[in-house]
Amino acid sequence: MLITTVSEFRRSIKTYLDNVAKNLETLIINRGKDSGIVVMSLEEYNSLMATNHELSSRKNEKRLDSAIEKLKRGDTFTKGLIEE
Repeated sequence: MLITTVSEFRRSIKTYLDNVAKNLETLIINRGKDSGIVVMSLEEYNSLMATNHELSSRKNEKRLDSAIEKLKRGDTFTKGLIEE
């Protein structure tokens, strides 16, 4: 995670945005007491939103937890593709 001020961000905006995009860094721009802006790559944002959606209901959360437990126990199977 990168942290900077508004002034420093303005001076080096291209460098900061390149780091965010290329290295999947999260950038926090401080704007004073308890105030700030978060900058992240679109890829990171989409991943965060997908996770949020998957955990948005208790039913989905239970299904994911169950799948993780099965994987940890080695309770998995392989399924072949259907070829036409």
